[in-house]
Amino acid sequence: MIQWLFQPQQIVFLPACNQSMQIPLLAIQSNELIFFSIFIGFILFVLMLDLGIFSKENKIVSFKESLAWSTVWVACAIGFFFFLKSYGHNIHGFTDLDQLTYTIEKFEHPIDVTGKGFDELKAEYRENLSIEFITGYFIEYALSVDNIFVMLLIFQTFGVRERYYKRVLFWGILGALVMRFTFIFAGAAIIQQFHFVLYLFGGFLIFSGLKILIQGEKDEKIDEKNHPVVKLVGKIVPVFPRFVGHNFFIQKDKRTWATPLFIVLMVIEFSDLIFAVDSVPAIFVVTKDPYIVFFSNIFAIMGLRSMFFLLANVVHLFRFLKYGLGVLLTFIGAKMLFHEFMVETLGIDNVRSLLIIGIILGVSIVLSVIFKEEKEDIAH
Repeated sequence: MIQWLFQPQQIVFLPACNQSMQIPLLAIQSNELIFFSIFIGFILFVLMLDLGIFSKENKIVSFKESLAWSTVWVACAIGFFFFLKSYGHNIHGFTDLDQLTYTIEKFEHPIDVTGKGFDELKAEYRENLSIEFITGYFIEYALSVDNIFVMLLIFQTFGVRERYYKRVLFWGILGALVMRFTFIFAGAAIIQQFHFVLYLFGGFLIFSGLKILIQGEKDEKIDEKNHPVVKLVGKIVPVFPRFVGHNFFIQKDKRTWATPLFIVLMVIEFSDLIFAVDSVPAIFVVTKDPYIVFFSNIFAIMGLRSMFFLLANVVHLFRFLKYGLGVLLTFIGAKMLFHEFMVETLGIDNVRSLLIIGIILGVSIVLSVIFKEEKEDIAH
């Protein structure tokens, strides 16, 4: 995977050209590494700002604070959209028409390169890149809502005090950064070599979507004693029988013990890994560029923590949202399986896909508001 990502300078033959030509890739890849490093540095800086300056002590996150940080992360994503719209070519750092054409063909961007000059093609490339990013971002952000259900269930099952939610989610997100990086770039490398994997992804997404639709409002349960993560951690390190403040580990009787809070953190990480199996392939239907997949994923993940506190107390009111997510996954899987038919025949490009995603989620939310759950009537 690393060899595919940062390969040395080499000769590349472009099938679209009449003759073989040498494309100097080393400069492009150096630019990618620099851009990627700056992006990660920015994300870590904002995270440290959140935890270090604004959260010096463990406390319950208020609705006002969660709304403020949700706004910050959405604004960052929208700002990055406009950055790509104006300067997106800097990600891969191409400087001539041959490099640009190679990049477009490598990542299968839906752009006709025939008869276009460098400046015209570069402008079209930036426009397409920004649409791919924002579409992938909204897909990931929408699917994150389902993860909120799971995380809230984990906290409640293990009896975690609300004041420690933020600490667990902070470290959980740092772990998610590493997992998503590995998952996305390894997945992109596999897709480059074995294109049929996309059809496997598509079939899996349809299966996941139909599974959600069939299960409906069935309550999920977590067995805190027999969960595979709990058993695995217990085999590696002794587990202390009770919470010890916000500590993940403690020293006692000359031994290092993992606390139940560390167990919760590991279960959160495991749930994010399972969640990534659904959400990451969903974005590959929008773009094959692993950087755009990663950027859209990370902005959505960073906003997930604040969105958790924003929606944790009201997410149960959106009873049809799960159905909406099921329809969304089924639609994305179908587009992955029948891409040419849906794009070329039906005209469902990324812009229309973004509109359809908004309609699906909007309808599920409106139906939730109109047809409220009737549990309060059971007592009568």
